[in-house]
This record gives sequence, structure tokens and C-alpha cells, in this order.
Amino acid sequence: MSTLTSNSKVQLAATAVVSAAVAAGAILSYQRLQENNRVSRLKQSIPQSGTGVEAEPAIQAVTPIGPIPHPDKEDAHNQALAHRAQAGDFDDELILEQLARNRVFLGDAGLAALRSAFVVIIGCGGVGSHACTALARSGVQRLRLVDFDQVTLSSLNRHAVATLADVGLPKVQCLQRRLVAVAPWVRFDLRLQKFEGGVAGQVLEPWVGEDGKRPDFVIDAIDNIESKVELLKYCHDQGLPVISAMGAGTKSDPTRVMVGDIGASFEDGLSRATRRRLKLLGVSSGIPVVYSTEKMGEGKAALLPLAEAEFQKGAVGELGVLPDFRVRILPVLGTMPAVFGYVAANHVILKITGYPMDYQPAKARDKMYDAILAYVQASEEKVVRSIEGGRVDVCIGLKVPITPGDIAFLVEEAFRGRSAITGIPTKLMLIRWKKPEGTTLVRIGEGNEEQKSSNLRLSDLVCLTKEEAVRHVKEVLLGDKTLEDLYSPEVIELVEARQKEAEAYERYR
Repeated sequence: MSTLTSNSKVQLAATAVVSAAVAAGAILSYQRLQENNRVSRLKQSIPQSGTGVEAEPAIQAVTPIGPIPHPDKEDAHNQALAHRAQAGDFDDELILEQLARNRVFLGDAGLAALRSAFVVIIGCGGVGSHACTALARSGVQRLRLVDFDQVTLSSLNRHAVATLADVGLPKVQCLQRRLVAVAPWVRFDLRLQKFEGGVAGQVLEPWVGEDGKRPDFVIDAIDNIESKVELLKYCHDQGLPVISAMGAGTKSDPTRVMVGDIGASFEDGLSRATRRRLKLLGVSSGIPVVYSTEKMGEGKAALLPLAEAEFQKGAVGELGVLPDFRVRILPVLGTMPAVFGYVAANHVILKITGYPMDYQPAKARDKMYDAILAYVQASEEKVVRSIEGGRVDVCIGLKVPITPGDIAFLVEEAFRGRSAITGIPTKLMLIRWKKPEGTTLVRIGEGNEEQKSSNLRLSDLVCLTKEEAVRHVKEVLLGDKTLEDLYSPEVIELVEARQKEAEAYERYR
């Protein structure tokens, strides 16, 4: 009897499970059918090429760009769909279904913030194209693309969406052409121009018709050092959130790519050069960058020098696409720009949506730079007083032409954060290296309007520990000993090399 009862319960439970599964299957099938019907109706409502109905172009750039040459059926279909989607004639449930994985990850509020965001991408090559693709696929609906260049055959090893059919198209137009087929609701503002400091206000202006909405984020994917520095300085000064992609060229290890503050990045040539220039402009931290910590070594790719035949064609600066643009061929493994681009896009997505994240902090050394600047000021007053016969009045109001940014550059970049004599990285100071042969005092004006300053330059200074600096002032600058009396030839050679490096950067101050 108990066995029969048990079997009856099992059969009843099995029947219930089967019934629930059938019901669930029916519900899911109905939902899928409804979704398919919505998609089908949307597609069928779009006129196909050759029907005699000309598709209206999708909302394009503020700066006019010509139509796609020789558009095919897919182009016409995609542009028509994009026009309707941007006009609001697109089922929002379909958009949310396409973004469902992001929605459950970021939450409704996070996805809403992403969908309302406005992001500017400057540089639409290997890095920028992948960043743009990731943002469009993730839900960002306002993308301003800025680039002066066209798709070339050599672009195809690393560009996110370009095909052979796109060769010769502006890179910004190529991205819009391909991505409207993925996310037709995205509004593209295409700017066919090179970024320079003089056009920063125009390129980073608010989105038209959005009540002055400023960019929520700027992605710097520029590979020209001049333009990169101008962009980052402008964003820093204007309070615009920006992330900068450093050098993907010659890199091969994707596990070494990371996000860190510009003041903390290392093992990256472009990052180092950018950081040095920014410090001389007073920006030593506060800008996140994507960079690689991969070390170069024997057998690895390196920057290719120009062939002698290229020099014979004319001045090196005239060989590039634009004046002052890079002319050397940079070896690039096609996968690495994609890694850099997706890391940059990932950072932007998480920042806009408020998702928890951290990146390597910059060294909090502003107080140290101020203390070093005060030491430079005091030591220069001692030198001037000594040269001027011990008169105290000549030092009253004396100014030194050095800023905290200069101090940061010299300590961290030129001298690598170490004493030039012992390599000790603590209690660092800057001090004049050579004893002046004549007066260092510069006077302008007379009486109450007189300005007094030191003729000190960046290339005059050396980084020492405080104890080493005290001895240097006493025995060299105010005493009778020579550099050769105190230091080895190796130390003197090292200091001279570092000072030449500083001298080369003085023109960027």
C-alpha cells in the first residue's frame, strides 16, 4: 500500500514539473514570437534599394561630409533604418533586449546614464575605432568622432570595422557607415579635421540641440604628441573627463595593459613624453591613461627608422600627411590597438555609470615639489648674495623662474626620482650644479618698480638628497672646490646627460 502511495506522489510531482515546463515554454515561445513579429514589422517597413523610394540619410555630421561613394543595398537599408530609429520610430523594447546583458550588469539607472551620455572620440584609427565600436554596442547614443585621416590598406590589420570597400573613406564616415547596422539609434557627429589647440573649443563644444550638454567623457586616441598634449591640457583646464590611450605600437602582451594616472605610468615611451610635456605645463596628475608596462627587449619590435631614400625626398617634417605629423612607420601588432581601445571604452562605461573601480593612483608629491621649490629659492638667494659681496638687500624680492611643474619634471622625469650621485630616492632637492662664472642677478626697472630675478634655467639644476645638496652649496657654490674634486667622472657624465635632456624640453615650458 505504501509503495502505491509513493508511486502516486512521484507521478503527481512529475506531472506538475512537466506541466510547469510546458507552460514556461509556451510563455517564452509567445514572447519570442512577439519580439520576432516586432523586428519583422520594423524591417518590412523599411524600403529596399531599387523600390523607387530614396532612403533619407541618417543624422550625420555638423561638418558636412560627402555621401558614401557607390552605396550598396545594405548601405541604403541601414541608413533608412538609422533615420527612423533616430527619429524615435524604433521599439524601445528591442533596444533594451539588445542591451539586456549590460542592463543586468549595470542596472537600470546605470544603463540609462549610458544611453543618455555624450562621448567624444578624437582619433579613429586602431584604438579609437575599437573604443567607438564598444561604446555604440554598449548603449551610448551620442558619439562625436574626430579624425582627419582616411582608411588605407594598412589600416585593415587593426581597424575595428573597416573593410576593403571602405579604403579611401574618411575614418569617421567608415565608423558611422558600419555601426548604424549594429546600433541604428546612435547619433553620430562626424568631424573631418585634425585636432589642434586652436580648435579645442569647437571640437569639444556641447551637443547641438541638447540644452548645452557638455561631453560626459573624451577619449584621446591621438598618436601625435603635439595634439595629444594640447587636448589633455585643454580637458584638464576645462574640467572635462578624459582618458588618454598611450602607445600600442611595438607592444605584444595584452596582460600588461592597464589604466593608471598619467603621473604613475611607466615603461611606455609615448606616456613618458606626454607626461613630461604636461608637467612643464603644470599638469602632473589627474588624467587616467591606458598604457602598457611591457618592457622592450632583444628580438621584440621597435620603432623603424626612416630609410635614407625618404630623407632624400625633402625635409623630414614635409614627409607626413600633415605638417609636424609622424613620418616613421610604427610596427603595430593588430590585436594590441583593440586591447587599448576596449580598455579605454571600459573605463568610460564604468565611470559614466558609477560602477565601482580603481586605478593606480599618482604619487601624492605636491607638497614635496613645493618644498623643493622653496629650497631652490633659498639656495639661489645665497648664491646671489655671495656673488654680490654679501649684500642682503640684493636678495629682497628675488624671484626664480621655476614652477612646481618644472620641479616635478626635473625630479621625476629628468632625474628619475633619484639622487644623481647616490641613487637615493628620498629627501630629494634640486640645486644649481655649476658655480656661476659671473653674476646670476637679472634687474629690470628701477626703484619701487624694479624686478629682481635669478637667471636660473632647468638645465642648470641637479637632483641630490638634502644632505648632498647642503654639502654641494657649501663646498662648490660658495666654496672653492670643483666638481671634479667631489664627484667621479661617471657621476659628472650622468648629470650632464640628464641636464641635456632637461635642456631639450625647456622649449615646451
